[in-house]
Formats: sequence, C-alpha cells, structure tokens
Amino acid sequence: MSRNHRRRRGVLVDMQRSRSSQINPVLWALLLVAAALITIVLIDAIRQFGGFAAAYAHANDAQGDHSAPPPIGTRVPQMDPLGILAVAQAQATSLPVPTSIIVHTPTSRPTVQLPAVIEPAASPTPLPTPIPPTATPLSLPDTAYQPPQQSIKLSGLTHFWQTWNNCGPATLATNLSYYGSTLNQADIGNVLRHYADDKNVSPDELVGFAQGQSYMAQVRVNGNAQLARTLISNGIPLIIETWLEEEPNNGMGHYRLLTGYDDTAQRWTIYDSYISTGLVNGDPNNYQGIYAAYEQTEAWWKVFNHTYILVYPPERDALVRSILGEDYDSTTMWQNAVASAQATVAASPTDAFAYFNLGSSLTHEGDYQGAANAFDQARTLGLPWRMLWYQFGPFEAYTQVGRYQEVIQLGQKTLASADDGIEEIHYWSGRAMAALGDSPGAQAEWNHALMLNPDYLPAQQALAGVAN
Repeated sequence: MSRNHRRRRGVLVDMQRSRSSQINPVLWALLLVAAALITIVLIDAIRQFGGFAAAYAHANDAQGDHSAPPPIGTRVPQMDPLGILAVAQAQATSLPVPTSIIVHTPTSRPTVQLPAVIEPAASPTPLPTPIPPTATPLSLPDTAYQPPQQSIKLSGLTHFWQTWNNCGPATLATNLSYYGSTLNQADIGNVLRHYADDKNVSPDELVGFAQGQSYMAQVRVNGNAQLARTLISNGIPLIIETWLEEEPNNGMGHYRLLTGYDDTAQRWTIYDSYISTGLVNGDPNNYQGIYAAYEQTEAWWKVFNHTYILVYPPERDALVRSILGEDYDSTTMWQNAVASAQATVAASPTDAFAYFNLGSSLTHEGDYQGAANAFDQARTLGLPWRMLWYQFGPFEAYTQVGRYQEVIQLGQKTLASADDGIEEIHYWSGRAMAALGDSPGAQAEWNHALMLNPDYLPAQQALAGVAN
C-alpha cells in the first residue's frame, strides 16, 4: 500500500469519526437495540447448534448445500465446558435433566430428587443361604461298612485287672481307652458302685456312664457271632455280658470285651479283667488279651440273652446304624429277640436259658403272662443259683401278673445269698409289698435300695409316689 493511499485513508477515517460524533442520539439508541437483538440470536444459535459453525451447517442442511464451509468471519472459539455449564445453569428452569448421566448428590448437601435419572445397575442376586444338614443321620447302603474279615485284632487298648466285684467298671475303662480315654476302673467304679459289696453293675449303668462322657452307648440283646465279627472288622469293640464258672455250680455274671477273632482258629481275642488263662502272648504284664473258643463263648453269652453293649464316638453312629440294619430300632430288635428265643426253645426244649431268654424278651414286650410261664419253665429245668443276681425279669413279670407273695419270697431267698447287696431286688420286693398293702415294708425296701445306690431312679420314684 502507497504512502498517498494511507494519507487518503486517514482523511476518510477522520471524516467518519467526525460524522459519527455528530450522530443523533436516537440513532444511537436504535443501534444499541439492533446490537442486542443480534446478540440474542447468536446466543440462541450457540445453545441450539453448538456454535456458529454448527448454525451455519444447520442452515446449509436445510438448503441441501454441503459444499461450502462457513465464512471465516463466523468462526469463533468454542466455549469451554465451564461456559457450557454456566449457560445450562442459567437455563435450568427450561432445560431437561440429561438422561444419560448419573447424578451423584454430595453427602453434605440435601438430597435432590431428579427425574429420569438412570439408577446404577442392580447388584447380582445373592446366593441362597446354605441349608444346614439335618440332625437325622442319612440312611446308608449296606456297602457303607466292611464285611467281616478272616481274622482281625484291634489294638491300642489299656487293660485293667479288676478289683473286688469291679469287672463292669474295669471292662468299660478298657473299652473307653480304645477311643483315647484315660479313665481307669476306679474313676468309673467310684461313680457306679456306692456300696463295696454291690453284686451287680447293670448294663444300663455302664451305658449311662459312657453317655455322660459324650459317647454314644446302648444296651442291646440278641447278638450273634456274625454281628460281633462285623463290628470288630469296622473298628467297634463290644462288651458282652457272659457267665463265668471256674468251678461247677459256682458261676457268676461277668463282662468281657471282644477285640478280635480268627475264623481259621475258631476263637475270639478277649480283654478279660479277671481271667489270665489263654493269654495271647503268655505275659500278663504285657497284656494283649486272651483266646476263647467260639463255642465256649457262645455258651457263656446265651445265659444273658446275648446282651452286648456298644460304646463309640457320635461320628461313628451312621456306621453302626448300617451294620445293625433294622435291629438299630429297639422295637424291631426286641421283636426279633422274641422270635429268636422261640426258635431256640422249639429246637432245644430242655434248654433252661432259652426259656429264660424268652421270658426276658416277652417281659420287655409287655406280655407278662407269657413271660411268667417261660420263667416258670426255666426254673423248673434248673438255673444257676446266682442267676437272679443279675437278671430281674421274673420279679417284674410275677409282679405284673399279681404273684406278689412269690416275688417277696424269691427276693428274700436271692438276697440271702447276696448279702442284701442288690438294689433291684429290694425295689421289686417293695413293689410287691405295696401291692399287698404293706406301705411301711415297701418304704423300707425302697430306702434299702437307695442305701445301696442313691442314684437308683426306680426306688426314688417309688418313694415319691410315682407310678411304675
């Protein structure tokens, strides 16, 4: 551009300034209104189309012309996000809340309910609470236990040579030692034998003590060699109630613990608290049991209706159930015991013990007359004189059928041979006396029973007037 041209342009500018300074005030007002209108239009374009460029493009779209870019003069810097937010806040009353944004309200401010806000995705459905196992043990198939082996011998037991009349506590202490117990025969005897000359610690008393030590324990009848071998093969020793007769006509009741067997040799391995004949290793100071022939042991065992005691930890109950099968149910067991005794009586009609066992099982089943008849037959055939030191079915059956005087006489005869040391007989004698109207005599018998064994519940109940 030339210097003369610049001079002429300066003159023109001065003239324009001069004219502009002479403009009527009304014209200034019109110009301001026009500028305000233009400004409003521009702001609306920005709000609707995102800027001049977008407004221009929108206009071209409406005309169908996409070839030419907007004039350079209409391109302005885009507002930053803060500017956009300020415009949105200024128009809050008219602008809808965005539907694609999750609005988080600060915890320090009041909660504002906003329409159409997308909620966070729902959390995954929680897993159902596991159902705890029921207390009822599951039925196990027959294969849950190991069948009897040819021979087996359990180990890890502590043997106790019994003190006077203490075979029950001594045998139970040995049984418990198999499961890790450190109780000895004195620990158990001090609880179960309150009277030094107590002639009998019953199977129920042994079971009650074991249960008090948190073991599963039960008295069972109608056992057999096959069942005993199966239990031992599965790690369950069993106490059997047997007869012991070292000299003719001098037998007595005796507990033994079956811990092993050998089918080839036809013999049991037994932990015996009294007998040392037939030691497994010949050394009583290194006791590992004694041998006893199958046939001899069966003869000892049948005197007590094949009674046996099972003691085991609770976690082995399912195993024991599977081994016992239907006989785990006591009702079924006693029904089978009656049938077994009847079959033995039919096969051996001169076997006094078969009749006695039948009487015991019928008593438990409530057939007192049938039981009394069976006991009568057993007594006629002949029973050992200590037989009623340990088994009291005749006293119950005779009492239930009204043979009270016979109960008293039989009790007196039995107690005379036992130095009055059997609480069960004192109890039944008291029951017979009470039935005959002799209340003082009955109370004396029951008190005598409690002197021998303060924990004897039937005598406690009788004195308290509880019907039995």
